[in-house]
Amino acid sequence: MKSYLLKRFVSILFSLWVIVSITFFLMKAIPGDPFTQEKALPKEILESLYEHYKLNDPWYVQYGNYLKSILQWDLGPSFKYKARTVNDIIKTGFPISAILGFEALCISITFGIFFGSLAALKQNRWQDYASMLTAVLGISVPSFILAAFLQYFLSIKLDLLPVARWGTFQQSILPAISLAALPTAFVARLTRANMVEVLSMDYIKTARAKGLSQQAVLIKHAMRNALLPVVTYIGMLIANILTGSFIIEKVFGIPGLGQWFINSITNRDYTVIMGITVFYSFILLGAIFLVDLTYGWMDPRIKVGEKRR
Repeated sequence: MKSYLLKRFVSILFSLWVIVSITFFLMKAIPGDPFTQEKALPKEILESLYEHYKLNDPWYVQYGNYLKSILQWDLGPSFKYKARTVNDIIKTGFPISAILGFEALCISITFGIFFGSLAALKQNRWQDYASMLTAVLGISVPSFILAAFLQYFLSIKLDLLPVARWGTFQQSILPAISLAALPTAFVARLTRANMVEVLSMDYIKTARAKGLSQQAVLIKHAMRNALLPVVTYIGMLIANILTGSFIIEKVFGIPGLGQWFINSITNRDYTVIMGITVFYSFILLGAIFLVDLTYGWMDPRIKVGEKRR
């Protein structure tokens, strides 16, 4: 177990280094810089800015300095927002994005498992067809299209919920639903497929033959085995929610980390782009690691770090 944890820790560090390196060199390869859009700035001021942010240094010096800063968890200053660092931007924007992401994650897991289980229990009936048709629509329709649809009908036409902005629970409902639609559909389809397979196994038939109710069979015997593949998908689910929040936050005018990321791309604020990328990568790798541990806890037959024979 200890050797596995050590290997995974080293693997996470290596993955972060690869992500940091790729992001750094991609930013260096993009033509222009954060200050070229400032056409009114005299050449002397531009040179002063380059010198201040050490952009005149050779690439390997900049790369080494950036790695040192990352090790100290100093993600650098923002090129566009004066007197603000990337750390400050993350502290400001991430709590908002985390709340939105948590709501979307809860919706995805709860409704995905519910409708997937319902479809499996009512296989080849109207409940099954309706659930899977809804799942197909959830996968097919882009999140920003769904967001615009919900805004138009639920906010403008029916005046049930706020159309945009952030600050109250009511204002978080529409963006959370829009963000959760795609992962909910995936969870529902995955749950149905695994539940159908589990319900056809001999031990489930034996449990039913002993007189156990459908609810008891589902909860005590089928659910745990059927949900194991769903647990492994949670890492990808978090990735989908993190990346999807960029667009949703922009559509609803939410001042989260996603909107900062979109604005930094528009403004060529390279340090913000790199900092948010590294931060989200760290969260994603940590989430995948926790999912691995949870998988082993849910199925005692699987020993974390044990080699398969």
